[in-house]
Amino acid sequence: MMQTSKDGMNILRALEGKVLTAYKDIAGIWTIGYGHTGPDVKPGMTITDKEAEQLLNADLIPREKAVSELVTVALNQNEFDALVMFVYNIGRAAFAESTALKRLNAGDRAGCADAMKWWDKADLNGDGVTTKDEVSPGLANRREIEAALFLEPVRSVR
Repeated sequence: MMQTSKDGMNILRALEGKVLTAYKDIAGIWTIGYGHTGPDVKPGMTITDKEAEQLLNADLIPREKAVSELVTVALNQNEFDALVMFVYNIGRAAFAESTALKRLNAGDRAGCADAMKWWDKADLNGDGVTTKDEVSPGLANRREIEAALFLEPVRSVR
């Protein structure tokens, strides 16, 4: 199974940002570290830099597994890293049903990258419904970065 590269990890860290005190994200979900969520995250919780790294590494395992299991075409490292970042943010279930995955598995890499960009919406007004008008600038930027990495050829090392 492929693993996220060091460069991919650095991009993911930058996209997620590191916050050592629990906070509610734009969807109202308690979050800590590098985008870690779950029942273990509670209001007022704090962690160390080392714990943030440990959570990130643990959270990557199921995302890497999801990409490895759901993608049926061969991937280069940049494609894999970009998809892991995408799944890290939207989740396995959403990725499994996504047009991005369907296009990729059909061999349409450009179409996959384009469809990744559609995942730029969030419930910005807090009414529990996400509409096509609720584009999150942060998510739109993240999707541009992920799509660009996905399409970037891997440079050989000499």
